[in-house]
Amino acid sequence: MTDTFDRRTVTLANWRTFPATRWTYQHVSEFVPVALIRGNRQAEPPAVPLGPVADVAVTGTDGRPATFETFLTQSNTDLFVLMRGGRIVSEWTAPHADPGLPHLMFSVTKSVTALMAGVLVGQGRLDLGQPILSLIPEAAGSAYADATLQQLLDMEISLDFTEDYLDTKGAFIRYRRSMGWAPRLEGAPVEDMLSFLITLPRLAEPHGQRHSYRSPNTDLAGIAIERAARQRWATFLSEALWKPLGALGDATVTVDPLGAARAAGGMSATARDLARVGQLVLEGGRGLVPSVFIDDLLTGGSRAAWANGDQAQLFPGGSYRNYWYETGEGELAAIGIHGQWIWVDRRSGSVAVKLSSQEMPSDLALDHAIIAALRRVCRDG
Repeated sequence: MTDTFDRRTVTLANWRTFPATRWTYQHVSEFVPVALIRGNRQAEPPAVPLGPVADVAVTGTDGRPATFETFLTQSNTDLFVLMRGGRIVSEWTAPHADPGLPHLMFSVTKSVTALMAGVLVGQGRLDLGQPILSLIPEAAGSAYADATLQQLLDMEISLDFTEDYLDTKGAFIRYRRSMGWAPRLEGAPVEDMLSFLITLPRLAEPHGQRHSYRSPNTDLAGIAIERAARQRWATFLSEALWKPLGALGDATVTVDPLGAARAAGGMSATARDLARVGQLVLEGGRGLVPSVFIDDLLTGGSRAAWANGDQAQLFPGGSYRNYWYETGEGELAAIGIHGQWIWVDRRSGSVAVKLSSQEMPSDLALDHAIIAALRRVCRDG
């Protein structure tokens, strides 16, 4: 690729600013410390052309008819992979992107974290009905003190915290400093993620009443998984899931000042390896994750809590279970800000991955356009 910016101008303070993100999302380790997630370290087969999928008719980001290839450019896509029947049948790479490099996947990391929990459940080392305090006693006195791991993984915690990705003065920027994603204030002490998380207060309403999407929940779940596994997050993922599912490349996850993994959004992986994650889900966990855990992603989420929650407009009639979205039409999705997607369609046997550098963290209208395009490609492409 050709850099379209001066690398010397990109720092920890602005590395998540477009258009530099078209480069920084594949070079996260230059800004934030990372832990290595070892893959199988095998060479990938040759690239596959976009092929007939290029001409699939979709609605563009401007509301006008467009081809899918045009849509990929319009929506600031960096990498796209379509897998059908377990085989990559179509892929696309933007001129500035490198398909061989891991790409930051933001909250798609949450969905991988949940699969790790599923592995532990299958091994009898974790019970999602157990209290959070059974693994993280430091959370006593916080919003998490009387909640279960299942409520944590379903985002049904009554948490007094605003998920404001553009925050520069409140709790969210403090959260970003604790994970090492933003410069700390001059003269201020270094705060790690757990120290931050256990200060979060609760709201008056009970846990379990509504879906409230709050990323700190998953970072706490990541710490719980490390303690249940008795291994670091990256090591357990590599040995229990990443290598066994057939990931060919290494991945990374950002870590806080004490080495805790950013389980809510710090993982980077190649688009092809993420398609393999989607294929694992499509195939019911393939013996690595219990099939009942995978089936539960489709049927176990509370539709009432979803309808009463803060993301209900994304998938009307849908649900949310263990950090995966059920779309209301039988598909499963893992979604991250700035346009990161794994889309799993069991009916067509398809998995689509879209990794992007969208300028804004979230855009509901654009999300709906992406949903429609991925659904059309999987069903008709």
